[in-house]
Amino acid sequence: MNAKEVAKNFYQSDALRNSELMDTFIHPDITLEWNSSKGFLLLNRKELLKLGDELKKAYHSSRVEINHLLADENIVTVRYTHHIKTIENPGEEMVLAHFIVIWELKDDKLYRGYQMSQLS
Repeated sequence: MNAKEVAKNFYQSDALRNSELMDTFIHPDITLEWNSSKGFLLLNRKELLKLGDELKKAYHSSRVEINHLLADENIVTVRYTHHIKTIENPGEEMVLAHFIVIWELKDDKLYRGYQMSQLS
């Protein structure tokens, strides 16, 4: 599978909210450098899996809308919008945030990520 397919499959699955599924896409030595509207985060595998569990608890469901997906060998860039439905109001979908991330893949897994996000 090429880098573009790995990234597309990751973001179109429910891996952001499902740590077991996320674990199948990420490299054991993954790191994500994340510049968010709330500051800088450096996340490792354990922290990313914990974040997935937290998103599952916080939201009824979520969906990623990929706007751009560009790849060059083992590097892929994804620009996407993360939509969520809250537990309190599962009938209404809203935008959580907008993201752009550059992933380096290793062994067909997400290995090094550089992400920026802005809340909607």
